[in-house]
Amino acid sequence: MVTVEQWTGREAVLLQSVMRLSNRDFASTLGVAFGTVMKWRRQGAELVPLPATQQILDAALRERCTDEEQQAFYARLSPTVPAQALATDFSVPALGPCTVVSHKFLPAYIGDAATTLSGAGEHRPAGPGGLEQRTLPAGHPTAEVSRVHVFACGVAVVHLEEHHRLEALTDLALWRYRTYLADRAWAAERLAGLSPGKQPTGPEYVLSAYELRDNPWNGRGLETALQLLTTPSVLVDRTNPDDVVSLGPDVEQAKFAGGWAHPEAIQFGGGVSLGLAGWSGVAYHPQPDERALTMDDIVALELDAQALWALSSHVLAMVEAGQDPVMPREYGWRYLRGAYSRLTAARPVETAQHRAMREAILATSELPDRLRSAQDALRDSSP
Repeated sequence: MVTVEQWTGREAVLLQSVMRLSNRDFASTLGVAFGTVMKWRRQGAELVPLPATQQILDAALRERCTDEEQQAFYARLSPTVPAQALATDFSVPALGPCTVVSHKFLPAYIGDAATTLSGAGEHRPAGPGGLEQRTLPAGHPTAEVSRVHVFACGVAVVHLEEHHRLEALTDLALWRYRTYLADRAWAAERLAGLSPGKQPTGPEYVLSAYELRDNPWNGRGLETALQLLTTPSVLVDRTNPDDVVSLGPDVEQAKFAGGWAHPEAIQFGGGVSLGLAGWSGVAYHPQPDERALTMDDIVALELDAQALWALSSHVLAMVEAGQDPVMPREYGWRYLRGAYSRLTAARPVETAQHRAMREAILATSELPDRLRSAQDALRDSSP
């Protein structure tokens, strides 16, 4: 069996992934500082823990992991481990049809145009970040649900919900990249049409969250499916953004056979439900007969997170352009400080599953660091 000759941040993050622990729970389990875990995530293979910490990681793998978790760890550590060497529970079925609900979030800073849109919108309860918002129908031509969420701080987030029946996850990856540019252009035109006389900036990016419903996978196969949903770039060739093509069905099959996992993705969930958060998106497979998170919980967090990302990006763009960042007083650094606190602080009524989901999404998005930077910039420029 492959062994860990030298632990780095990459192997430590891999251990956290197979143990399915949040950043704080992983730190508590090992008896290390929360900041240490975050350094492992940021620096990966470039960071080599001290010998004493190497021993702690050895013991955690040997004594705190189940046999299945150890096998999953070794399989991901060494892609050369043959599939037949894994336990029966980790058997990988042939690729088969599955149902995926796609949620796209397209955030844009629109400034004063938000006032115009808010007046025509329907009031919506504040989400986890406590941001005041209203919604308008977006009228997307193919989405089952499409809304424009207008935030009082000057941001709009277009939310598109689209349902897919797939024969392979590569099909979804192709659809994702082939529609991103068109969706951004459509959203920019839609926002401009909703606020005549204004010229709001269009979305700079698209963030996806996927709900995996009926599917042929379990165990390691289900984990791999969520990994591929979160990081679909490994299934396609994006050399030409205008003509993204499949790398072929053999690539997807090989990922399942080898138990592919992105080293920086963070798992969350509870019971038989399973979720995964990464830089480019979120994937979740809920079990309705369990007391699990719902996709609505994830969507609510992402709406606030993407709104704050767009707001902080606007502030930092002014700084990078050599300008003193200026925002209305009610949306200055104190506003960002309050949003940061609401998003990052645990609540007494919050379940462990919800906390793990929130921490995973915030950690992989790097939003907390961005909010602090924007907050400092606004404070420094305040008279």
